[in-house]
Amino acid sequence: MSAGLNSPNRAFPLERTRNIGIAAHIDAGKTTLTERILFYTGMIHRIGEVHDGQATTDWMEQERDRGITITSAAVTCEWKQLSEAGVYKAFDAEKQRINIIDTPGHVDFTAEVERSLRVLDGAVVVFCGVAGVQPQSETVWRQATRYHVPRIVFINKMDRVGADFNAVVDDVREKLGASAQPVLIPIGAEDELRGQIDVINGKAVLYSDDDTLGSTYEVTDLDDEQKKIANAARDSLLEALVDADEEIGLKFLDEEEITPADLKAALRRATIANLIVPVVGGSAFKNKGVQYLLDAVVDYLPSPVEVQAAQGTEIDDEAAVVEAPANDSGKFCALAFKLWSDKYVGKLVFIRVYSGTVSKGDQVYNSRTGRKERIGRLIQIQSNDHQDIDTCYAGDIAAIVGPKNVRTGDTLHAEKFDIMLEPPAFPDPVISMAVEPKTTADSEKLADALSRLAEEDPTFVVSTDEETGQTIIAGMGELHLEIIQSRLEAEYSVRTNAGKPQIAYRETATAGANGEYKLIKQTGGKGQYGHVKLKVEPNSRGKGFTYNNRVVGGEIPKEFFNACETGVREALTNGVLLGYPVVDVHVDLVSGSSHDVDSNEQAFKIAAILAVRDAFQQASSILLEPVMLVNVDVPDDYQGDIIGDLNRRRGRIAEIDSRNGLSAVRAEVPLAEMFGYATDMRSLSKGRASFSMEPLQFEEVPASMVERMMEQYV
Repeated sequence: MSAGLNSPNRAFPLERTRNIGIAAHIDAGKTTLTERILFYTGMIHRIGEVHDGQATTDWMEQERDRGITITSAAVTCEWKQLSEAGVYKAFDAEKQRINIIDTPGHVDFTAEVERSLRVLDGAVVVFCGVAGVQPQSETVWRQATRYHVPRIVFINKMDRVGADFNAVVDDVREKLGASAQPVLIPIGAEDELRGQIDVINGKAVLYSDDDTLGSTYEVTDLDDEQKKIANAARDSLLEALVDADEEIGLKFLDEEEITPADLKAALRRATIANLIVPVVGGSAFKNKGVQYLLDAVVDYLPSPVEVQAAQGTEIDDEAAVVEAPANDSGKFCALAFKLWSDKYVGKLVFIRVYSGTVSKGDQVYNSRTGRKERIGRLIQIQSNDHQDIDTCYAGDIAAIVGPKNVRTGDTLHAEKFDIMLEPPAFPDPVISMAVEPKTTADSEKLADALSRLAEEDPTFVVSTDEETGQTIIAGMGELHLEIIQSRLEAEYSVRTNAGKPQIAYRETATAGANGEYKLIKQTGGKGQYGHVKLKVEPNSRGKGFTYNNRVVGGEIPKEFFNACETGVREALTNGVLLGYPVVDVHVDLVSGSSHDVDSNEQAFKIAAILAVRDAFQQASSILLEPVMLVNVDVPDDYQGDIIGDLNRRRGRIAEIDSRNGLSAVRAEVPLAEMFGYATDMRSLSKGRASFSMEPLQFEEVPASMVERMMEQYV
């Protein structure tokens, strides 16, 4: 790599930096894996366990109480590759810096995964050796694909009863459509798990079961059975590489010798190009296979200079593409991907620097606001510990302390660098509830606390019911809102009472309709006049709201165009059936008229609102409800009871997959029917089933239910 890419002051050059995420379905072992990585890299000297509430990256009180990851945690470690005689290591000369983000697995906190993958260069996707590819695994995979993130698969929990490495590899190939190629295959399984077959080097790595917590291992020759497995895997890998990589393909055709160095170099290129996914097997909890996974991270996942340069647009021209290549000497450009309120240092803004450097005291610009932000303090994050740094370089992830006007997704850039990066995309909330303070003292602090939490979490929305004056909080699920309430009390000393969770219904049109309203008001002085004609048409499901101004000939003066669009958007916040937001419609502003004296922006805004409502009276409105993808893992003996219960909840069974006496039932069920499901499921299965769910789509509510809801509404 060119020396010009790197500042002489940075500790690790760009080529020896890896920014990776650990992501997976809930309970696949992400946090346990991260804990082992920190231990083997020397960042911690005692392994903390998730079930004991001692994991380094699960530092929040709510995480330790529940044994789950709620917020993504950033840590930095250093790794020098293992080096044994006869084993080829691509990068074993010097230490590498690995920046890691441990992400949540629960779907309620999917925003944490989304914004993390947006700024990472690579990912380790963890699968359970027993359960294989689960629904949230698929969600994570799609998120990584959307941002073109190269991946390594780690098949974890190979020590568990029923673990099957080959079955999970097949799962990854079939369900995710990935070219999964094992490079480190477990030796044994369940109680017999002993180590790994290194496919590329043709060696066995055997871990001792002494008190060294996996730090002691031995590299040996393969026995005859292991050689068969290694040769079959090497042949499969070579076949895939011949198709994916031109250089190795030419060597193969010319019948040249293909060395371990050739295989690793080709696999690295194919992985970075998202053509092949290397697969590693092991057990983080049993301390087997983590060190060689770290080697694979260094060998196959890209440095910041090996991925495509960050692309954005000019601030005032979305069609003009601007690049920010990873280079310390380039113009500064960074994406603010996460906000957090720290009780010791205040507001933190996590940034990924794509080009240039930023130092304490620098002035940077926010592309959204056009305003300057002064960098008062920079810190390196180690979970919930902070280390002050003077400068943040290209490819680094760090945090700025205290900026006031920065939001998630904002681009920070140098003064003369006209660029706006694409922000992460976040789903809309699917559930809401009313909250009220328990005391007057709580009332004074509630609004500020909710505002801070909403600023941190883009999927958490706060609003006020105009009719009742109640404060409404909305999020991605019951657990999400439960955690919000817990944080209100623990972090902000605000105690609240909460109402029953409510479904985030939507309304939409099923037929086209014209709407018109003419506002004429005379009060003795200057009056108000606004006349709007428009047309409403249904959009395809999921397309959202679109708008087109088709006014010609000055029927509506140009200065009132924005007011008309503002009125249309405001009207769509309350539908005509039950007052829910309207989605998936297209509105054309067709024509209207104005008055030389009485017309103003307010008059046209009101006219547009009432014209939309007029159109919706004729547009055959329907009510939509969120439908969830529900996955239940249940012993075969209780499968029938679970399926019957899902059918009673208006569920549609999409798939049943049985393996080792366990059935994975996948169903599509309306969210309205899923309240209290955890208790009922445990009762039906005598506590032996588990489930997860994630938002799938919005579907029409049955007419009989709409009638009942309208009776209650009235």
